[in-house]
Amino acid sequence: MRAMKYVFGPVSSKRLGQSLGVDLLAPKSCTWNCIYCQLGRSNRFVTERSEFFPRQEILDEIVEALGSATAIDWITFVGSGETTLYKGIGWLIHEVKQRTAIPVAVITNGSLLHLPEVRAELLEADAVLPSLNAGSEELYNRIDRPAEGFGFRQHLDGLRQFRKEFSGKLWVEVMLIAGLNDSDEALQDLAVELAHIHPDTVHLVVPTRPAPENIVSMPDDASIRRAVFILSQAAPVVHPVKGSMNLTGAADLLDAVTAIATRHPVQERELETALLDCFPGDPDAVRQSMDSMFASGRFDRVAQGSELYWIMKAG
Repeated sequence: MRAMKYVFGPVSSKRLGQSLGVDLLAPKSCTWNCIYCQLGRSNRFVTERSEFFPRQEILDEIVEALGSATAIDWITFVGSGETTLYKGIGWLIHEVKQRTAIPVAVITNGSLLHLPEVRAELLEADAVLPSLNAGSEELYNRIDRPAEGFGFRQHLDGLRQFRKEFSGKLWVEVMLIAGLNDSDEALQDLAVELAHIHPDTVHLVVPTRPAPENIVSMPDDASIRRAVFILSQAAPVVHPVKGSMNLTGAADLLDAVTAIATRHPVQERELETALLDCFPGDPDAVRQSMDSMFASGRFDRVAQGSELYWIMKAG
């Protein structure tokens, strides 16, 4: 399979198993500047929707990937920023669903769901995964740091309206950050707002990947348990378990890892495990492959807690 511009993976997803990713945006195009964003800080906000890349080119790549990839659980529209900024995502969802029975998911921060045209474009998706990280305007502004004009109440109204119109699975993601939104008061506020939205489930996630701000840290196990207990008052809560990266179908391992690292940091330990599937019983070949890829000059290593991650080298 040739190197892809828009499609990457399949990669392991905490929520979606083996996910074939479709990146619709030029990096980094976003309405928010989240303190935990794995893509780093937003140098500028993007708030106007546009067709960043030709939709037919994107569809052609998806079709090609479906013809050669195996073990795909979901086709996931995700952006190097806010996915629904892509004007034409509804057309892509429709066309993909005409060609495969694999379910389609959209990962979004939900900031544009107050727009009727955006809600309409997502209605054919099987699952939509928007973010809600705070139950108060003060925490919303501290954590999500939205562009001017993207207020907390507007965000909530968009989520509630979409729930009324959308018949698929609505899985709301909550990023739990130590010392910010993991207190009893913050969680109770969040549970109140979630109860008004009526999601099918709440996906509780934690900042395991490197974040742009040093105030972002992992909550402890007791905080996670408390969050599950409190948020369960509003909807079932899952704390997703990460799957495993699959590189066995990659035509070029360096290009495949680059495609993933362009969208999010790659855990070195997970990469090593994935390469063991490519070189079964040959740890020397795994080490040589990793050394060769890193020697390409494309990546830097960064530490997050006790884990090392590969990120794309700046510039």
